[in-house]
Amino acid sequence: MVTWGAVAALLPGPPAHAAATAAPVASPGTGRATKALPAESGTTPPYAFADEDQQVEAGVSTADAALLEAGRSYRSTLPPNGTVHYRLELDATSTTYVSATAVPSTDSTASALDGVKVTLKDGEGRSCDTNTATFGAGRSPHPVAAWAEREISPRRSVCKDAGTYYVTVERADPDGNEASPDPWELELAVVSEPEPKNDGATSPPEAWNSATPAPVEGKAVRRTGGAGFAQATALGEGVWRDDIRPGRTLFYRVPVDWGRQLHVTAELGRTKSGAKGYVAAALDLDLYNPVRGYVTDLGIGYNGSQKSERLAPLPPVAYGNRHAPGSRVDGMRFAGSYYLVAHLAADVADDFGDEPVPLTLRVRLSGTPQDGPGYQAASMPPGIFAVTDEDREAAGGTVTGDDDPAMTALAVGGIGTGSALLIGLGVWTVVARRRGAA
Repeated sequence: MVTWGAVAALLPGPPAHAAATAAPVASPGTGRATKALPAESGTTPPYAFADEDQQVEAGVSTADAALLEAGRSYRSTLPPNGTVHYRLELDATSTTYVSATAVPSTDSTASALDGVKVTLKDGEGRSCDTNTATFGAGRSPHPVAAWAEREISPRRSVCKDAGTYYVTVERADPDGNEASPDPWELELAVVSEPEPKNDGATSPPEAWNSATPAPVEGKAVRRTGGAGFAQATALGEGVWRDDIRPGRTLFYRVPVDWGRQLHVTAELGRTKSGAKGYVAAALDLDLYNPVRGYVTDLGIGYNGSQKSERLAPLPPVAYGNRHAPGSRVDGMRFAGSYYLVAHLAADVADDFGDEPVPLTLRVRLSGTPQDGPGYQAASMPPGIFAVTDEDREAAGGTVTGDDDPAMTALAVGGIGTGSALLIGLGVWTVVARRRGAA
């Protein structure tokens, strides 16, 4: 059987990427200034809350839940036990996403099951959605984010009416043996997605190329990671180098347009000390979508020498991905900035000292940019589901060979495999002839 991978193998590959120098960083689409908490602030890790975060006091019940508005971000506190509540006033047309980033203190104890849980319910107490984010096998406390959505969809029989909705946030494992007794800080973000102009796809794409291309090669360009979502450093296609200390978390963002596929390889370099040891879950790299929804992750065990891992194959960004099972496809549902959040476990210092470890991210973007579904109104915040020229410039990426307009035919889903091969060969021939004539 002929596959998309076989077609791709017959086509000319992209040219080598010329990496750009580091560019100033701004929050996507807003140009927001950010402020990081200093590393020497005691028990609070250096997480960068957005300057415009509004401080809100969480309600201990739905009766005194604080109001959250779409397009805004908030700062709050999560107690070690119990559930806190927030309120939303929603219309009957927009899909709404709520994310909660939990920021534990650096001296917190942690279990693999601990983290943050977010639930969205309607006014009658019926659950619309719930998700949990945990610290994972490394048991190293660090910022983690979970999301919940109120989706407007023909598939949903509840949570589609206008009215009051409630967001509850709680610890994932408050009663665990290693649960921290300290309160955590919270950053909350609310995003609304309007209805598409043309109803949007009602089913996931039938097929997509799941082949993993070779990692990007070339000299690495140094680019320092940010300290929070609002301060995430923009990365385009290329090889990017940073250093990460044990217990620290670095944030990056990659602008990914409609129709594009993201491929990421993470590498930990050799330590300078030459120390011996092994940490089974040293590096945790999480991928979040533009609304800070979890997509997938990778983990790297570390023995002081160079190690690398790749993110599992991701589909091209498409509106219809939301109808697929599993976060790895479902999460790639809109264009915008996708976040890479790298955390080096605190236990690495036990074997290798507190010196920073070299971190390399190899980022590749494949596929042809496509038009999105088009929305009937503006999202809140505006422009969050788009990639602008400013985003591309900040990321320092370039357009690769598979963006050639003549190759657009190969980006159309649902083509029979035999026809796809013939189209691919035909387009390749035409392109070659035109370039030869030129």
